[in-house]
Order: sequence, then structure tokens, then C-alpha cells
Amino acid sequence: MTVISSNKDVERLTLTFVAEFDAPVDRVWQVWADPRKLERWWGPPTWPATFERFEFEPGGQVRYYMTGPGGEKSHGWWTITAIDAPHRIEFDDGFADDNGDPVDPKDITHGVVTLEPNGSGTRMTSVSTFISAEQLERMSAMGMEEGLRLAMEQIETVLKD
Repeated sequence: MTVISSNKDVERLTLTFVAEFDAPVDRVWQVWADPRKLERWWGPPTWPATFERFEFEPGGQVRYYMTGPGGEKSHGWWTITAIDAPHRIEFDDGFADDNGDPVDPKDITHGVVTLEPNGSGTRMTSVSTFISAEQLERMSAMGMEEGLRLAMEQIETVLKD
């Protein structure tokens, strides 16, 4: 069982996913902390990610792109805002141009991922907070909800290796 629930809350401007994995917290943490593992699941299966810059520390910059089925590329960036290994990561996330520079540094979402023991496994809660209801609806219309669900479903395979 991977994704067990998702919730779009327009009033709170959040999109929340809860997933469970049959692996301990420190092992699940590695799917975030290791860019090669992150590449194997960040983005839906038809849009795999490539991480070109990965500074996994508070204030660190992350640059990546996802490659679509026709070879098209969609670039993104993160700024890591907080890390409490192996239980919590926070980051600002946005669209980037072909050079990896933010397209609009104010058009961001803020992600908070928490990992907690759940029996012999781990429960991962991912909350994306948006700057407005319009942004939340625009990102939903672009397929963010389904894309995140499909991406997270790939984590179980990464954990088995």
C-alpha cells in the first residue's frame, strides 16, 4: 500500500498526500536525500526527473527537469528551507526556465514532508501549501494531484532495491 489518502483543501490552500511504506523511516528518508533515488520517482512515470543540482541542506538549491514522452522538458527548482533528518524536510518549489532559474520567484508552493514510524513501516505525509486558491486550481488543472499520486506510487519500487 502506498498512497492511502489525498485531500485538496481550497480553504486552507493545501494539497495533502499520506502514503505508507514497508520500510523504516531512515530508508524512506533516502528517497528524498539521495538525488539518484529521487530521480527514480519524482515525477510521474512518463515524465522522469533529472536532478542537476542538489544541495540537501537548509538554504540549499535544487535544480531539476522532467522529460516528457516527446522529449519536451519541464524545469523546476527548490530552495530547502528546513531539514530535521530523518523526519522532516521543507522546501519552496517553483517553475524554472531552461537554465534552472526561477520563472517567477513569487509563484511558489511550500512543501512539508514528514516521516514517522508506523508499526514496522513508515507513514509519509506531504503537504503542499499554495499562495492562492487560483494557484491551487491552476496546478490542479495541470495535473499536479494525479502526477503526485503516480510519482509516489513509484517509491515502493525504489525502496525494494
